[in-house]
Amino acid sequence: MSRAKRWDRHVVLATLLGMGLTWFYWATLGEMVKRWSTDPRYAHGYLVPIFALALLWIRRDRFAALATRSNWGGVLLIGAAVALRMAGAYIYLSWLETVSLLPAIAGLFVLVWGWPSLRWSWPAIAFLIFMVPLPYRLEGAMAHPLQRVATKVSTYALQTMGFPALAAGNVIHLNEVELGVVEACSGLSMLFTFFALASGVVMVIRRPWLDKVLIIASAIPIALIVNMIRITVTGVLHETVGSRLANLVFHDLAGWLMMPMAMGLLWLELELLTRLFLEPAPAVARLSPLDLMGNAPGRTRASRSR
Repeated sequence: MSRAKRWDRHVVLATLLGMGLTWFYWATLGEMVKRWSTDPRYAHGYLVPIFALALLWIRRDRFAALATRSNWGGVLLIGAAVALRMAGAYIYLSWLETVSLLPAIAGLFVLVWGWPSLRWSWPAIAFLIFMVPLPYRLEGAMAHPLQRVATKVSTYALQTMGFPALAAGNVIHLNEVELGVVEACSGLSMLFTFFALASGVVMVIRRPWLDKVLIIASAIPIALIVNMIRITVTGVLHETVGSRLANLVFHDLAGWLMMPMAMGLLWLELELLTRLFLEPAPAVARLSPLDLMGNAPGRTRASRSR
């Protein structure tokens, strides 16, 4: 069978299996889309599948070099995904049902193109984890500490700039204003979005592994720093300009400016890593004295005369 016909057969098989998985996960996909539409912390969920497809396209040269062949091992992965989804439904854990979609997609690739196809597709499949909402219990456990950190650091920054700020719980007391750092202001939304963005950057750029690890590790502090800057600037505006402009910046403009600011900090980090970690220059071959004598002009002329 020619390669073109085999490719057409694989495309048809992948399409049919993809339609079957879509039908099987239709309710789960609907819940995810609803969460993306109503929860600003997961508004980036719409972009995650698009970036995953783009990542597959960027890595298409690696797929072309693979010896693809259908493998029944994909049935095992799909079976494990179905079992995981059934277990999530049995214990009423929707997150487990949703995350089972990832091994199901991996099983589809293995079933159609074989195990080598995972070397091409695994970054895109792994990136899909960012479209899955976290369990509510984990979100609550993360939001409270982030609120406390944002409140304390923002209060300290306002005090350093000479403003009479006092933190009581998750509320910053100023002269005539009480600035409440509620759960929506904890920075959790920024943390989710920017962590997904930093992971996408790591998958695309060509950098040493150490640089990529540092970029991923820095996503959390950068997201927290940007959120603290947002709260601090809001407090300064409340004290200097007025509550009307401060609320406008806090609720409207800050939401648009936080991500560009985080991207700017990430760019500065990349520039710093470029200057700190330099790739070693290629080693220069050392010549022995005999080699030097052999390349002497007199020796060369003598050799030619002979």
